[in-house]
Amino acid sequence: MPLQLVTVPCLTDNYAYLIHDAATGQTAVIDVPEPGPILAALDAHQWRLTDILITHHHDDHIQGVDTLRARTGAMVLGAAADAHRLPRLDLALTEADSFSVGSEFARVIDVPGHTIGHIAFHFPQSHLLFSADSLMAGGCGRLFEGTARQMHASLQKLAALPPDTLVCSGHEYTASNLRFAATLEPGNPRLISRIAEVTDKRAKGIPTVPVLLEEELATNPYLRAHLPALKTAVGLPDADDVTVFAEIRARKDKF
Repeated sequence: MPLQLVTVPCLTDNYAYLIHDAATGQTAVIDVPEPGPILAALDAHQWRLTDILITHHHDDHIQGVDTLRARTGAMVLGAAADAHRLPRLDLALTEADSFSVGSEFARVIDVPGHTIGHIAFHFPQSHLLFSADSLMAGGCGRLFEGTARQMHASLQKLAALPPDTLVCSGHEYTASNLRFAATLEPGNPRLISRIAEVTDKRAKGIPTVPVLLEEELATNPYLRAHLPALKTAVGLPDADDVTVFAEIRARKDKF
């Protein structure tokens, strides 16, 4: 059976995610912006936390880890490359590694760009991708540590996953991301429809994540830098994909 997924709003615009294997009772959380909402969600479902998965070192993704570990006894998993700036890891991971939550194995994917040591978690049986601040709903993370080439390569890895993969990203930035996307593809019907849907959800206080990868491929400009229309839109019709991606990211930084 697929893992059960619960989206947990945290802080002002962060998300954590709970995944639960009903057969074994194992439960993992992906990132811990703050412990309170996560503990409340665990209590509401009567689940016991067994694993804490960390995507990257930024405080708004890890600042609740030690408190949550102390309260639950859960194991902490994160990138070996970032172990020096993460909470103490019980299991340090590389892209060559896999691990399980209950009966389902997860694949670790290196996705540098937002930070150098950023990783994502892919659960292929449940069609779940936890991408945090690499691939985001309608966008991607700022290049705080990595390069445009690194982020482009990271997103290409994620774009190659099955289109029915559910992308679970780390923030409620979707409306702003899509407003920017519309400056590049104002006539994209899928984008127009998505903006209307997101506007309605936000008016009702409903999270806009997770979202299918297929929707991202159709509307997220960072996954579309190879398209002639996007290249023309940024005035670089003959440029390579990475150059176009870098221009899109630079424009979003000023948007």
